[in-house]
Amino acid sequence: VVSRGVPLADVSRMILYLMPSFLVFTIPMAFLLAVLLAFGRLSADNEITVIKAGGVSLVQIMPPVLACALVAAIFTLATSLIGVPWGNSAFKELSFRVFKQNISATIREKIFWDEIPGMILYTEHYDDQRHTLQGVIIHDGRNPGRPMTIFAKDGVVNGGSESQAMRLSLKSGSIHAAGKGDEYRLVTFGEYIMTVGAQGGAAGIGRNEQDMGVSELRGQIADQATPLLTRLKMLSELHGRYAFPFASVVFAFLAVPLGIQNRRSGKSAGFAISIGILLAYYLMLSLCKTLAEKGTIPPFVALWLPNMIFLGLGWYLLRMASLERTLPIPDFSRMIAAVKGWRR
Repeated sequence: VVSRGVPLADVSRMILYLMPSFLVFTIPMAFLLAVLLAFGRLSADNEITVIKAGGVSLVQIMPPVLACALVAAIFTLATSLIGVPWGNSAFKELSFRVFKQNISATIREKIFWDEIPGMILYTEHYDDQRHTLQGVIIHDGRNPGRPMTIFAKDGVVNGGSESQAMRLSLKSGSIHAAGKGDEYRLVTFGEYIMTVGAQGGAAGIGRNEQDMGVSELRGQIADQATPLLTRLKMLSELHGRYAFPFASVVFAFLAVPLGIQNRRSGKSAGFAISIGILLAYYLMLSLCKTLAEKGTIPPFVALWLPNMIFLGLGWYLLRMASLERTLPIPDFSRMIAAVKGWRR
């Protein structure tokens, strides 16, 4: 992107705006891996045995771990409620401004281009010096009730500035528009000017539930004019922002017994276990969120269900470990040794 004329400062800001979305996922993962490795090392050095011999049970060890988990959960919650919507909105606004000022860095010939939400552009040839198009196809779905497809022989892109809208000046083409029912309209034109965005550029950016703050989400949910499916998506997003950060607390109950069990497996096993737990958790969360957005399960139940299931599993494993029983999980040390032997 930098080689195509986008300033390095803008690229750095884009990365900064995306960081909150990554932190929401990486903080629980880092906490899970840290607890697995810490208790795995304590178990390997027989420190857990010494602690138990001193009359301290695993349940009594949990408060410091839960305190750290709560700190991680609070930080993740703040990132989820404040950082993520701020980052998403700022990223879209900056991307749109960069797009308007650096058209050559975004449009590619013979590739479907969808940088503007609701629009898809295809061109057979694009001159990034003069910003001219040849063989243009545009699908404009910004108005769901009347989508249209535009074919044009030639076109010119006027990126404008930060305070101006981007314009597409198309020549020698036709507009195919669909309406309600079987309604269909065909309009031919010699020249057609298409405006994308509005003053300041931000209005040209489609806002979805991921870009909204908590108060805005609640306002849209309470608005009776909001379509049912949109309201369900917003409810799912709202509950997800509260439910997901508490994965760190849930992972604390899983990581302690699993870390003790795999005492000889080392860092590779700890990493494998953490990846397995995260994949299972995220898959269940994605499934529940999909069901909530379709209205199959109430959003509140669906988004908190993975936490409840994994919390119950963690409590069961912790109790098994407290009773000195072998946990029903594979021996990663043998699996790793077998893989190393196979490679040799």
